Amino acid sequence: MSSHGKVNSGASVNHKASAEAVNPKTNPDPSDNQIKDPDEWVTGDEPMTGAQASYLKTLSEQAHDPKAFDPKLDKAEASKRIDQLKQKQGH
Repeated sequence: MSSHGKVNSGASVNHKASAEAVNPKTNPDPSDNQIKDPDEWVTGDEPMTGAQASYLKTLSEQAHDPKAFDPKLDKAEASKRIDQLKQKQGH
């Protein structure tokens, strides 16, 4: 027993290492499909998010292509336009 009345098995547990091993942000599963085609998104037909709208508006202004921004786009189409504009601008 330790001085605090608990049994000490002598084995130390590194909780940080075990947490990182299962954390997909720090150790992603390479077999996981991390990039999905927007056409396959379950929520792709929902209105684009505020973040998408803001980013798309900014990119369309930077590209001098105001027609690229359409406030009525759904999430999937907004994502595709964002990717197109980023590629066009070399991002």
